[in-house]
Amino acid sequence: MAPNGVNGVYDDEEIDYSDIEAKYQVQYDEGLDNILVVDGVPVIDKSKLEKLLQKLSKDFTRKGCPIKPENVTVPWNDANGKSKGYIFMEFKNADDAARALATMNGHPFDAKHTFLINRFTDFERYLNLDETYVEPEPEEYKPKEHLRAWLGDPQGRDQYATYRGDEVEIHWHGKPSQCEVAYSKLNWTDLYVSWSPMGTYFATLHRQGVRLWGGPSWEPTQRFAHPLVKLIDFSPNEQYLVTWSYDPIVVREGAEQGPQYFSPEDEGNNIAVWDIKTGNLLRTFPSVYPEGDEAKKQMQWPALKWSPDDKFVARVTPGQQISVYELPGMGLQGKKSIKIEGVVDFEWRPLGDKDREELEKENKAPAKTTKKPRENMIAYWTPEVQNQPARVSLMNFPSRETLRQKNLFNVTECKLYWQNQGDFLCVKVDRHTKTKKSIFCNLEIFRVREKDFPVEVVELKDTVTDFSWEPKGERFALVSSSDPNLGNPGPGITIKTDVSFYQQDRSKGDFRLLKTLPARTSNTVRWSPRGRHVVLATVGSSSKSELEFWDLDFTTDETRRESAPWGSGIQHLGTADHYAVTDAEWDPSGRYLATSASAWRHTLENGYAIWDFRGQELEKHILDRFKQFLWRPRPPSLLSKEKQKQIRRNLKEYSRVFDEEDAAEESNVSAELIAHRKRLVDEWNAWRLRCKEEVAEDRRKRGKKVEPAKEKAAQEEEKEEIEVWVDEVIEQIEEEVVE
Repeated sequence: MAPNGVNGVYDDEEIDYSDIEAKYQVQYDEGLDNILVVDGVPVIDKSKLEKLLQKLSKDFTRKGCPIKPENVTVPWNDANGKSKGYIFMEFKNADDAARALATMNGHPFDAKHTFLINRFTDFERYLNLDETYVEPEPEEYKPKEHLRAWLGDPQGRDQYATYRGDEVEIHWHGKPSQCEVAYSKLNWTDLYVSWSPMGTYFATLHRQGVRLWGGPSWEPTQRFAHPLVKLIDFSPNEQYLVTWSYDPIVVREGAEQGPQYFSPEDEGNNIAVWDIKTGNLLRTFPSVYPEGDEAKKQMQWPALKWSPDDKFVARVTPGQQISVYELPGMGLQGKKSIKIEGVVDFEWRPLGDKDREELEKENKAPAKTTKKPRENMIAYWTPEVQNQPARVSLMNFPSRETLRQKNLFNVTECKLYWQNQGDFLCVKVDRHTKTKKSIFCNLEIFRVREKDFPVEVVELKDTVTDFSWEPKGERFALVSSSDPNLGNPGPGITIKTDVSFYQQDRSKGDFRLLKTLPARTSNTVRWSPRGRHVVLATVGSSSKSELEFWDLDFTTDETRRESAPWGSGIQHLGTADHYAVTDAEWDPSGRYLATSASAWRHTLENGYAIWDFRGQELEKHILDRFKQFLWRPRPPSLLSKEKQKQIRRNLKEYSRVFDEEDAAEESNVSAELIAHRKRLVDEWNAWRLRCKEEVAEDRRKRGKKVEPAKEKAAQEEEKEEIEVWVDEVIEQIEEEVVE
């Protein structure tokens, strides 16, 4: 056949151009990037179409992805006349569709249906997907830092944070040679810093929001975008975070959208609840102010109060109701609030060690057990309304069963104080006389773990300014005063106070006075977290700044304690002074107390000091522009009670190791001190010798004659030497005198 084309190409021969076409194929804009396919929609008939479209539009719009019902297409099954369980949504542009995909994919429509969303343009790509399995390359494993690594410190040291000027430092606290800075950073926060309740996270506040840090290298672990945030509050188990800003939330046009950002429905609110692990926003609320205080903007904080197990969070609408929300969905529990006419305030009962043991047993018990699960408890109070007396109530939750009520008369104000183990509730009742010219105080103490919740009343004649339960104990301390200047103290006037200690008398079931310390200026009580030791401080005064250290179990012999007069075991350990002190806080071990003078309160000798439990000063730092001192909290011990008891029984054996370490530490310190002193003496003698040589050389040059008396004195001066005497303790014997 003769060639009929160029370069000998025949007409009946076909050339394959598929590889070239695939390489240079033009991608046409199909204009379908704004369409999403939403699966997981309930199957309905046409009679329920309108309700379905309204529900879909409401859910998407509430999450910042507005969609109109007319832009939703529902495919139908011709065989049975019902929908196919998926829909098509057409948004204005591809960006809106991408935002809806990121926000609503995996969002629950109801208890049985969850949205599964894909782009319409992705289906062709999925159809042409190569089904040949190719084993993926394993990613390089990068272990994450342990957020509680500081607990593994070989010396068992605690940490504390300081904020001075623009610098934040994390310090190790231990023996003198073990105190060091673990981490330091400039401009780490714009406002202040805070630890989470168990010390896992370190929070810093910025104009853009809150950041959490942790681990040995202090890398950022999470962030929460709440602009101009001012206050934060962690849930007890560190699962959730509450943030508040005075400025209402504003979502600007073009702002980022998604589960970690505010949506248009959040506008105007001030309070936000976040999930710490995911960083997702759970819900927002407006600020609520007590009646009559809205103009003054005096909001109570925390505005949301957490149940001790992190299952519920509640807020009070003064005079109307308590609203309790379930976590993590943040839906209103039981779909209704607890209506309480006149309610002022409430508090959740804390979880004690006994309650935690019960919870562990419940979690380990078989699922079919018929035992009623343990409930949380709420205490709240209502004032006098018309002919109704004031009332304190205890309620189980979520059953909402009222357990106990106590009527109160002539009430001006109530404050609720739970003991940290949940054994007792003290209601401090400020009462007024019939003429309402004077105020006195009563303590209504509920014994919560006993049948029918008996109430003991402690009547006081003075005004109580501070109340504090002993941790894990049956004692409490209060500061009271009858000073006429109490209501309106003038500048330079120090209020005179009395400090009293009370303890439960188990034989009679009531609370008895242990001891009263009269004519004090103390206005603050700080119990050691281990109990027993307490510090009385005069905080916020420009003229008085005393610290009194007391031991309430100084008589440790049980037989002597029983035969001794009531309260005779209280012993004064020491008195100290920290000028212009503004804060006092015990470390988690209960062995050390830190006091600080913050520049946020005044500019007089700012800084901090650390004391032992006897009031001996260990270190003190006067630091200009010092603002904050915070001990790092510890999480609850993982040891069982039996293991803890075993350690206490064998404490003497363990203490030998610590005694040896202390002795080695002391000898090292002594050796360093001796070497330092010797170096100073050698430098002094060398300097004197050098000065003598210079003087002699100068005299030689001048050729002056030295008088015999002066020459003799100079010779005696040359013979003068400085010696260092070192006292060494060979042996120390302690003898106990038996009375």
